Amino acid sequence: MEKTLVYKREYEKIKKIFNDVEDNKKELVEGLIQDASFLYAENYVLRELIMEVGTIKINPVNKALQKSTEAGKQYLKNVNSYSIVIKTLNSILQKNVIEEDDDFDKWIKDKMSINE
Repeated sequence: MEKTLVYKREYEKIKKIFNDVEDNKKELVEGLIQDASFLYAENYVLRELIMEVGTIKINPVNKALQKSTEAGKQYLKNVNSYSIVIKTLNSILQKNVIEEDDDFDKWIKDKMSINE
């Protein structure tokens, strides 16, 4: 699949997740959504390359001598950056959710009403 198509699909997927978020928050995270989509597409390409060349080059004469490939190094950097961006986006989503009372909350409310 072409990198631009991967980018567009990821971008649309994340935008859809943010459909119900307030407009000002959507505006705030637009750059992060673009960054997440970009990193996702870049890693798609890097994964394709890594499947061909691997993440480590091994010296054919001395197997103990090994060297990381640039694709492998960049993939790991991108994964770390992507996870930070996704974690940040998720925190925005979590702040947009109104949590319903769980059993503990109901129990506390019942105890409070009995004591009044």
